[in-house]
Amino acid sequence: MPAKRDLYKSYGEKLISLFVRLLFSGERHSLTELAKTLNCSKQTVLRLIDNIRKSYGIAIEETKQGNRSFFRIKKSSASLKNIPLTEAELQSLQLCKAFTQHLVGKKLYEEATQAILKSKTALADGQQMDECHFAAFRPGTIDYTPQHQIIHTLIDAMEKQKVCKLTYQAIEAPKPKTFHIKPLKLFSYHDAIYLHAQKAKEPGKPYQAPKFDPLLAVHRMKLVVMTDVAFQPGKFDFEKTFNQHFGVIKEEAFEVEVAFNGWAAAYVAERRWSPDQEIIYKGKKQIILKFTASSKQELIGWLLSFGEEATIVKPGWLVKEMETTAKKLVKCYSGV
Repeated sequence: MPAKRDLYKSYGEKLISLFVRLLFSGERHSLTELAKTLNCSKQTVLRLIDNIRKSYGIAIEETKQGNRSFFRIKKSSASLKNIPLTEAELQSLQLCKAFTQHLVGKKLYEEATQAILKSKTALADGQQMDECHFAAFRPGTIDYTPQHQIIHTLIDAMEKQKVCKLTYQAIEAPKPKTFHIKPLKLFSYHDAIYLHAQKAKEPGKPYQAPKFDPLLAVHRMKLVVMTDVAFQPGKFDFEKTFNQHFGVIKEEAFEVEVAFNGWAAAYVAERRWSPDQEIIYKGKKQIILKFTASSKQELIGWLLSFGEEATIVKPGWLVKEMETTAKKLVKCYSGV
């Protein structure tokens, strides 16, 4: 009997969570996305949607894009008019605003601040908000103020599924290059903003498929122009593309074993570096971390940050790469 009550409770929580997500966002959500968010099967999501429709008379719109299903509840002033914010909800917004101030640039931050100020008027009666208790430590970050319009253009293009003409200055390129892209997802990584995109056909030229999809640093974008050319994104799953291995650069994946000692062992054991990681404890002050990586350069740079507290065990070729790098570092500091 207790297990059945837990089952009903879990189903009820999913029902409420789904309803709130659809009602307040007003956006389309794919069936796959909803199943992941609610941690259940697609069949369960469809059953939840059917229950909301039948039990509460809510019109949930279903659309198709290829073989994918999308659902949303269209916003209406009547449905949201008298629903106040709670103090906890506004505090969460302030926290998110403060933690991303250094990341989004001055103008986007001002827009977020304006939204927070407007939201204060929607607090429930009797609730007050004190000054913000949150901040961010910002050394080494990038000022995205010059990219304010670029970011908004990319967001607009993703919403409308339009190809963009991009002028981009690669980190070691002598001058910017211009090409066409299909923008898919803006994401943050190590206090920087990146765009994952697909290469689009250049006007008047035959299409040549690249080996890898473009991964573009937003701060290196000089100009983005949204074109009238529409595109249908292929099957794209950000989690499967990026959050499966260590490293934002996606080359051929390889398995790694690293020994960490002392403070580094404690630090590494607190965090998740790859979904398939395995941590083997070797006493109180050493661990072996087994995981999968997809970028040799990022991995070596990360391991060097631990100094002598990190030692590569496997694979052998990576041990030799690190040995070569270490010898070059010795030369840098020995004056040779």
